[in-house]
Amino acid sequence: MRNIVIIASKEIKEGMRNRWVLATTLLLAALSLSLTFLGSAPTGNVGAGALDVVVVSLSSLTIFLLPLIALLISHDAVVGEMERGTMILLLSYPVGRYQVLLGKFCGHVLILAFATVIGYGAAAVALTITGASVLAASWYAFAFMLGTSILLGAVFVAIGYLISSLVRDRGTAAGASVGIWLLMVLVFDMGLLGILVVDQGRFISASVLEALLFLNPTDLYRLTNLTGFNVSQFSGMAGLAGSTGAGIGALLLGLLIWIAAPLGLATAFFARREL
Repeated sequence: MRNIVIIASKEIKEGMRNRWVLATTLLLAALSLSLTFLGSAPTGNVGAGALDVVVVSLSSLTIFLLPLIALLISHDAVVGEMERGTMILLLSYPVGRYQVLLGKFCGHVLILAFATVIGYGAAAVALTITGASVLAASWYAFAFMLGTSILLGAVFVAIGYLISSLVRDRGTAAGASVGIWLLMVLVFDMGLLGILVVDQGRFISASVLEALLFLNPTDLYRLTNLTGFNVSQFSGMAGLAGSTGAGIGALLLGLLIWIAAPLGLATAFFARREL
């Protein structure tokens, strides 16, 4: 455990020195503040709370932005250090390969969590300063959105580690990461929508559709945040919120499995890889 903490601390220090943590935090803060002030205008017409609109807006933003950031910071975690020769030096110390991987994973997730909490928290602070009326349920929804956003980021950090453990050079890792991002964020849902249009309900029932959504972590995140805490009516997903049979617990379990499975495979592949 001590070795994992040391390696995680090393990753955090390196991230702070590279200044991409500050850049990511500022980017998330700027986008969240823009969505807060631009998205709060229609709340008086539709009856939505100001923070409810922010939760819906930030959830939609997270699906596109956070997976990409997570993959960018993790795709060369293994192969990059092997190309630079620092992995051999690191493993010359009394530390196991699984400890190296878990330590680096924890460090990257903590960095991503810091950027997410500070960046998105700026939106909540801005609403508080403006004196907007916010219900307690809206604060719960916002806090839940922050937590699940970190989980979604951890999913794609784990996927990035799996890619980095499999490929032989950083260029391939970068290309594979972009491909995975496009597949899970854009192509999967577009393909599923096309299948549903063609099927016309003949073979794909509601339960089958629900099972298919578990194959994509971004859909689990979308279901978790946009069909609960009374924000589904503002997100355009009220119908899905009423028809889905999976509870919050099952959706969160799905996200945790999406973290554990790629990370476990990455550990197994890295353990057998020649340096």
